Amino acid sequence: MLAEATLLLLAKMGVAATIVVAVSIIAEKSKPFIAAMVATLPVAAGPALVFLALGHDDAFMASALVGSLITNMALAFYISAYGSLAQRFSTLPALGGAFLLWLALGLALKQLPWNMSLALLANLGVYLAFIPLTRHFLAARAGALPPRPWFALPVRALGASALVAAITLLSDRIGPYGSGWLAVFPVVLSSLIVILQPRIGGPATAAMIVSGLPGMIGFAIALAAASILSEPVGRYAALAVGLVITLIWNGALVLMRGRQA
Repeated sequence: MLAEATLLLLAKMGVAATIVVAVSIIAEKSKPFIAAMVATLPVAAGPALVFLALGHDDAFMASALVGSLITNMALAFYISAYGSLAQRFSTLPALGGAFLLWLALGLALKQLPWNMSLALLANLGVYLAFIPLTRHFLAARAGALPPRPWFALPVRALGASALVAAITLLSDRIGPYGSGWLAVFPVVLSSLIVILQPRIGGPATAAMIVSGLPGMIGFAIALAAASILSEPVGRYAALAVGLVITLIWNGALVLMRGRQA
């Protein structure tokens, strides 16, 4: 029994790592805005939520998705804080400061009396406020991209694997909110920052990361829809609807950007 559980956990970790590595390579090779749209898809959160659904019922998933939605607000501050810090600081202090802010806000938001509707409205308000406030970070442009360091792919794979392992092993102990919080841990964005800032500089990396703010609105809507639908139609169908919403939203943003260009 223990051997089967271990093999299943390793399989989950392998699937998540493969998806994150593949998509992050696509993002790295794309133009900054396209890269941001790819990075803000539920690349790490999607597999994490699917594996969470495998071990829990529809009601647990509905609550966990609200936890993800609440914590998603903190990602707006994470992205914006990194955009500001990266203008003046190296990778570690810039990423560390943004992460500590995300962690503190995630814990603080848990203490408030949220429901799904209020969490969605708060998400929309926060992201719509930060998009114009961070627009000046988008002006930076990267030069030629240096070769990828040897540790780039292992870092991404390790981050995705650790996220899935943590959710699988801890979900019963930390409950729906904690599980939803872990599911939206910024694995892809953080790994891109770690890999790209030493290569192209803070301002250019910040421009790419901040470009993802509009995409996070679609993710918030997807989380809300999946939470609403988890019990009426089942958690797996609800997660599928959420994925479709993110793909349509980010795809529409790419098309709009292309027309503007």
